[in-house]
Amino acid sequence: MSKSELIASVPYNERAIPIKEAKPWFKVSDSQMQLEGLCFDGQGHLFFVDVFGGGVYCLSLDEMELKQIASFPDENPATVKRRQDGRLFVCFLGDMKSTGSVISMNADGSDVQVVVDSSLGYVVDDLTFDKNGGFYFTDFKGYSCEPTGGVYYVAPDYQTITKVMGNMAVPNGVVLNLAGDGLWVTEMSQNRLHYLTMTDDPIVIANYGSSVPYNFTGLEGPDSICIDVQDHLYVAMYMQGRVMVFDRNGNPIEQVLIPERINQKMMRSTSVAIYPDKKKMILCSNDGEGHGGSWLYSCKSLSPGIV
Repeated sequence: MSKSELIASVPYNERAIPIKEAKPWFKVSDSQMQLEGLCFDGQGHLFFVDVFGGGVYCLSLDEMELKQIASFPDENPATVKRRQDGRLFVCFLGDMKSTGSVISMNADGSDVQVVVDSSLGYVVDDLTFDKNGGFYFTDFKGYSCEPTGGVYYVAPDYQTITKVMGNMAVPNGVVLNLAGDGLWVTEMSQNRLHYLTMTDDPIVIANYGSSVPYNFTGLEGPDSICIDVQDHLYVAMYMQGRVMVFDRNGNPIEQVLIPERINQKMMRSTSVAIYPDKKKMILCSNDGEGHGGSWLYSCKSLSPGIV
């Protein structure tokens, strides 16, 4: 397909943003799997989840061998993240209303421990660790007309949970910048990208430190996010078959398109991750009720990723 065809599939107001084409890289399944939460461990493995199937998977990058390492039926895992010591943390949406949670486990799926209990009333979609050993997570709740979601901080002892930002409509992706003093958050149902300037206290936003550097276009909106070693921000766009890339100031500088999007296929692009040792991004998508299956796609990134 031609570049002009791809550009024509992009919202008119974003056609000037440079484009790259993603290529099919690994077929996960012939059937629909809601792939999410891509996470490299820096040791030759890529982890991800199947939201509605409840599985946590590990792809060995040397052998390109896929294994399911854990299963959580009916818990709806939304992402998997790696702590610096190698332990995996899995976020759960639960019943999508109030029974979400966070667990930790070894990289082989053993030694499962509860970190945020399902009785606390959250719907946990994503998390990002800070330098002190605590983490921020998004509470995936609300509607565009009823913003009841928010961002919360779990202290390093995992005993105290504090609201950092509220009144959000389905907050989704969350990641700290390289310095650890800026928090990026996507708000799916309001189609917004937030940036919070944090103080030395991880639960306190700096004076006038909250902004919306970008408003997205189209239905569904921004999903999971990650950064690279140059502080570029990568935002997967759900039901749009693409990833948008921003500089450290929140300016859009690039977009990566799944080619099938021109036929409204493979649109469920939920997550993106960058290889920690090379300029290569991986994004995931599935074809919903279509016949395209569930795939991982690849494309050159602006810089290597971080673990």
